[in-house]
Amino acid sequence: MASKVSVKETLIMSIRTLKSNKLRSLLTMLGIVIGNASVITLVGVGKGAQNLASNQLSNLGANVLFIVPGNNDTRRRGVAFPKNLVLKDAEAIKEQVPSVKRVAPQISSSEVVQYKSKSFSSSILGITPNFLQVRSFDIANGRFITKEDLKSARNVAVIGSDLNKDLFMRNQAIGKKLRIKDQSFEIIGIMEPKGAVFGNNQDKNVYIPLNTMVNRISGKDPTYGISLSFISIEALNEQSINKAKFQITNLLRQRHKITKDDDFAVRSQKDALNIVSNITGGLTLMLAAIGGISLIVGGIGIMNIMLVSVSERTEEIGLRKALGARSSDILIQFLIESLILSILGGLIGTLVGVSSVGAVALITPLPAQIGAKVIMLTVSLSGSIGLVFGVLPARRAARLDPIVALRSL
Repeated sequence: MASKVSVKETLIMSIRTLKSNKLRSLLTMLGIVIGNASVITLVGVGKGAQNLASNQLSNLGANVLFIVPGNNDTRRRGVAFPKNLVLKDAEAIKEQVPSVKRVAPQISSSEVVQYKSKSFSSSILGITPNFLQVRSFDIANGRFITKEDLKSARNVAVIGSDLNKDLFMRNQAIGKKLRIKDQSFEIIGIMEPKGAVFGNNQDKNVYIPLNTMVNRISGKDPTYGISLSFISIEALNEQSINKAKFQITNLLRQRHKITKDDDFAVRSQKDALNIVSNITGGLTLMLAAIGGISLIVGGIGIMNIMLVSVSERTEEIGLRKALGARSSDILIQFLIESLILSILGGLIGTLVGVSSVGAVALITPLPAQIGAKVIMLTVSLSGSIGLVFGVLPARRAARLDPIVALRSL
């Protein structure tokens, strides 16, 4: 009569069996270790990319809208932006849109900045005094551009913190002269570090009065006059953002005499964040899927090794059945062996993956991170894979005829 084998006894036998084949067990677990580590690392990196983008967007300023020339179609086709967003548009928005608090028109150009024998390529931004408040920038040393600087088109400049280090090292930059094109500019201020936005390091920018930019650097457009790169708008508060967006769109459509497609786009920080979140979310999902494939490959490895183990342990299975072990006991033992391999491999892979995410966050600018839910889900998934891929070998072992198995003794 078949005697019932306790789960504890089965577990002890499974552990002994795995210990007796340490190298094989380690190689079997390797696939799960790599799969688990891949999932956690790739998801952590994807989450880090999402965090980095969110942090950069938060640097754009609070309650801010951005008006850029060109519509979505021109951006998709890579067509050069039209020059129909002009200074008078910015002035009209300030005067006629009640939900707007401040307006900061801007002209951008890439130029070589020189100080003595040193030269660097930098973004030159022609701005107005409102830029500081609208974009939530701060001054570290000196002062910012004033209304008098703007009105008189003075050759003064405020530089970013990184550019200050590149040009002057530890020397005092205030009062020094730097050259942009053939013009000399006096440095009146240094910005607090702000960081990068979409790959553009804002700490290497040079800020000069808008009128100076037009008169000395960019010039006027013969058709449109003072063409702007874009306009930054600060709404009265967070609740006014949608209202301001609607009012600005209607005003510019009237000013530009638009009857069909807009020749401009109004974007909020939230719009940009949603776009970036969708992109990075899709990237994270794709990376998780790639890691998941590694887990499945690890599961197939477990199944292959367990099938080989069944073939090698035919005599053992036959002997146990002859001594009274039931098919269910054999089935449970092989499933437990698969579970032990997959769960242990999952835990080791989790440790490796979490360490990799920490290393990425420590060594690179990417704020990679991984949540407890993802870790628990990954470990559970690796255990499930061991169970699923261990079923076939376990069933094959359980179905062995003890008489046939004992003939090989």
